Amino acid sequence: MLTAITREVSRSLADCELTWLQREPIDFEKARAQHRQYEKCLEALGVQVISLPALESYPDAVFVEDPAIVLDEIAVITTMGCESRRGERESLAEALAAFRPLIRMRNPAKLEGGDVMRIGKDLFVGLSARTDPAGVQQLAEELNPYGYRVTAVELRDCLHLKSACSFIGDGCLLINRAYLDTEPLRNYRFVDVAPDEPAAANALLVDRTVVMPSAFPATANLLQKAGFRVREVDVTELLKAESGVTCSSLLFDF
Repeated sequence: MLTAITREVSRSLADCELTWLQREPIDFEKARAQHRQYEKCLEALGVQVISLPALESYPDAVFVEDPAIVLDEIAVITTMGCESRRGERESLAEALAAFRPLIRMRNPAKLEGGDVMRIGKDLFVGLSARTDPAGVQQLAEELNPYGYRVTAVELRDCLHLKSACSFIGDGCLLINRAYLDTEPLRNYRFVDVAPDEPAAANALLVDRTVVMPSAFPATANLLQKAGFRVREVDVTELLKAESGVTCSSLLFDF
């Protein structure tokens, strides 16, 4: 069964880490309601949602994608590049241990799950302020026994690889080419984000439905015209925390 681990929004969300966005006021109650609607969207698409309690001391803890990578055989607990977030990992690891054996990455390598895009046995990993070459190398070494291929992708002007592109099925990537070196991704077809929606490349594939923020209607329209089934969710308050739709869940089969 397709399963998602999520986490409730912390009341401290407004104190989140920001790299590329200017800080704006975040309405906690609205953010919490939007996150619940996000979970209901997943449930409507047939996903079993397991919601963990908020970690009030960690503003970004709702973004469960970064501390872990869940594969078919194992789950990898990452050494997050944002050191202030590393305390988020243990309760998430405890939850994942019920579903997968765990591998823990080791310092000083840095890697965050938002930089990892999986397509079958291929993992593309963005080199960002949060993920370094040592992290990519260590991940490749840990996953080699399971037959995964790990490829680094150079990024520019964005937080994570999934800020720049997302796999949307049928051999296609939703992409903002300005944010990354496209050469490692040359074997895939590209669907470019709308020119006036540069932040729209983050999308979550659930079965054959592409879930994306309702804040990017032009890009959603492009996807629909290209034949993709799109489900839009309002996550405007969460977007202020430099998030997308992939980062609020860990999706896997169980």
